[in-house]
Amino acid sequence: MVDTPIFEKKNVIVTGGAGFIGSHLCERLIQEAKVICIDDLSHGSVRNIEHLLQYPDFEFIRFDSNRPFDPNNFEELDKFRVKFQGIQEIYHLACPTSPKNFTSLKLHSLWANSASMVNTLDLAVKYKAKYVFTSSSVVYGEPETTDFLFSEDYEGVVHHISPRACYDEGKRFAETCVDTYKQVYNIDAKIARVFTTYGPRMKLRDGLMIPDFILQALDGKPIEIHGDKNMVQSLCYISDMVDGLVRLMKSGPEISVVNLGSDQMVNIIDVAQQIISLTKSDSEITFLEPLPFLTNKGIPDLRRAKSTLSWLPLVLLSDGLKRVVDYAVSNKELFQLE
Repeated sequence: MVDTPIFEKKNVIVTGGAGFIGSHLCERLIQEAKVICIDDLSHGSVRNIEHLLQYPDFEFIRFDSNRPFDPNNFEELDKFRVKFQGIQEIYHLACPTSPKNFTSLKLHSLWANSASMVNTLDLAVKYKAKYVFTSSSVVYGEPETTDFLFSEDYEGVVHHISPRACYDEGKRFAETCVDTYKQVYNIDAKIARVFTTYGPRMKLRDGLMIPDFILQALDGKPIEIHGDKNMVQSLCYISDMVDGLVRLMKSGPEISVVNLGSDQMVNIIDVAQQIISLTKSDSEITFLEPLPFLTNKGIPDLRRAKSTLSWLPLVLLSDGLKRVVDYAVSNKELFQLE
């Protein structure tokens, strides 16, 4: 199978392509590639990719990546000539990340970090495709201090039989899958350790901080922080994250594991206050018990991303929050009803 396109554009698969990060990634890739978006819609939404369905170089396949995927079994993909051109790149993003529904999605997380890994990596081997897996900062475990800097060489400490283990330890096992396939089959497979990312199309009413804050502010309800007044977090805007993923895919085979996120910590109270100001709301701030899926996160060491990918996050928090609020206001009816 050829590993370079024989026609004008490369073929790219994005699993979880109808999700938050996945839909933005598909939107970016359609400028330069033919994109096969795979999603079972257990956590994503067709609404996220509706605007892409008009493009002949984009195709959405509703499919569970926990099962083996053969593009030749789908007539709608005939236009991509996969039999002759193959697949050049695979971005594997499919995995539920729901704070509020974490318990009910535990098996989905377990499968996404095991069966889905083997299936997508087998596909990469078959087509000699480059492969990027979106792992998570949770592989490092809890930071020792609030200003703790996680470098890619830090081994981390994760409890492998905790209530969160299907996701946290699952991501560690998923990384092992990537590295093992790289060793055995010599494929160009890479791991992006993704830190908290925000932007338009984040799932609503799901325990995700920024969209929930905006909904509460628009309704004049109390802004609910699941933590205390000292809670801090790093926040990376979606366009920066997508740029990092694309740069990682384009990098050479010597690049294998890279942190992607913001290395600037912000107080969650400040985030809530900015949203209150942007929405001109009179909401007050209240504090609740942390959700099971939410954990303390450290700061990504971005030296490797800067030196090997020439990447760093560019969007200021104030600008990013304004974009999300503007999106929420301009899509208020859908935003409120979802």
